[in-house]
Amino acid sequence: MRIFYSLDEAKGIKNPVVTTGTFDGVHVGHQVIIRRLRKLAEDIGGESVLITFHPHPRKVLYPDTQGKELMLICSQKEKIALLEKTGLDNLIILNFNIEFSKISSHSFIEDYLVGKLKAKTIVVGFNHHFGYKRQGDYDYLYKLSRKYGFEVEEIPEQDIQNESVSSTKIRKALMEGNIQRANAYLDHYYLIIGEFYLNEKRSQELELKIFDLKLDEEVKLIPPDGVYAVNLETHAGITKGMLSVLGRIPGESSLSDELKLEFYPLTEIDLQSTQIIIYFHKRIRDKSPDQCLDSLKKQLTRDIKEVEDLIY
Repeated sequence: MRIFYSLDEAKGIKNPVVTTGTFDGVHVGHQVIIRRLRKLAEDIGGESVLITFHPHPRKVLYPDTQGKELMLICSQKEKIALLEKTGLDNLIILNFNIEFSKISSHSFIEDYLVGKLKAKTIVVGFNHHFGYKRQGDYDYLYKLSRKYGFEVEEIPEQDIQNESVSSTKIRKALMEGNIQRANAYLDHYYLIIGEFYLNEKRSQELELKIFDLKLDEEVKLIPPDGVYAVNLETHAGITKGMLSVLGRIPGESSLSDELKLEFYPLTEIDLQSTQIIIYFHKRIRDKSPDQCLDSLKKQLTRDIKEVEDLIY
């Protein structure tokens, strides 16, 4: 998958078949659109193209209201990794700012998708809107397609979702700690990409090898405090592990100074300063009340035994 950060960079794309959107989570509905995109591109000897935006538009347009509280299912790095797995040919990440938000739907089609990208087909999901004040929709696209000579296709609602799947529903499931429901909506495991650093003090205290997890985006949604059964993927392969989310301020979902992520590998592996991917499988328990060191050690031993016994 080729990645571009402007339409001016995205040159030489053959017969582009294009869709646009935030695609946060790359969930099952998004995947339906991408599969159709790839099929249409294959039929005309073209290439699939997804145009997405960074930062998330709500963060820019409503920084003090909707955007302020919005936590994202995927960091940009995670979104790229998930999209690459879909077989998408080209990803264009456009910088979303106030100036860009004022581009009319007509100008976005005429100047960007047709003028710069030379789109042959534009694919939209059910009830998709775009452009300044979301004025553009499928009907408007269809009218312009007659003028500019591109094809347009809307994915029917029933093809995208048997049960209404949305990023909002996935965020709700994650914030409730319902990992299995979120994974079903996503059609893949909820993941975190980050870097691990050995916490020598905690490792000595608890007589376990414990790593702190560092994230690269503060807007990344983190499930609630508790202990989770996870898989860990590094260059050396995949192994089981346990992740603790600790110290969240009540009522807050963002990554704060009080929030810590600790990973306990179930096998010996060198993770020092290594970028890894964590795949969430199940929430084992809520956060424990404050415990003495000896009680905490015993609790973690029970947690590790439960994770080891899980089939995943």
